[in-house]
Amino acid sequence: MTSLILASASPRRLALLHQLGYAPEVIATDVDESPRPGESPDTLALRLAHSKGLAAATARPEAVILAADTVVALGDRTFGKPSGYEEAVRMYTVLGGVWHQVHTAVAVLHRGRVDQRLCSSAVRLRPLSSAEMRSYWDTGEPVDKAGAYAVQGIGAVFVSGLQGSYSGVMGLPLFETAEMLAACGLSPPCLSGHP
Repeated sequence: MTSLILASASPRRLALLHQLGYAPEVIATDVDESPRPGESPDTLALRLAHSKGLAAATARPEAVILAADTVVALGDRTFGKPSGYEEAVRMYTVLGGVWHQVHTAVAVLHRGRVDQRLCSSAVRLRPLSSAEMRSYWDTGEPVDKAGAYAVQGIGAVFVSGLQGSYSGVMGLPLFETAEMLAACGLSPPCLSGHP
């Protein structure tokens, strides 16, 4: 049977795969996530997902490699993981009250082929008060999240609108991911009638 490797240390991506019945091996990759000059947010997400997949494929070339990257953007401005509380406050101030984009790119590498998909969604956060920003930051939840919020966690109380893929905003669009893995012979175990 073909092995599935998740090229990500994200507990959210792993939980989403478990939801479909997959039990991948996890290989955390370390790639430079800095945007290139003039690189659009969606192109950045696609490049990083591909780079993460390639990094894992060198360790396990026979396996199906699944990698993803999520970029939060407002126009051409990207919002990565905050370096600290002050940066998170700047993000909340800019993103509060406006629709912004969440681009999640998925890359599947198998037998020398690469399949990539981009899932773009729109999210609107309501404006946060200074006290809410501090309280939310102190929960620890926003620390490792692009845009400094988690749609599936406490941060959901600030999300006034979402158009697109909820799982894509979480970090792994399940519709696209299931299609891509099925094309490699790994249909979702949750639909096979057995574990």
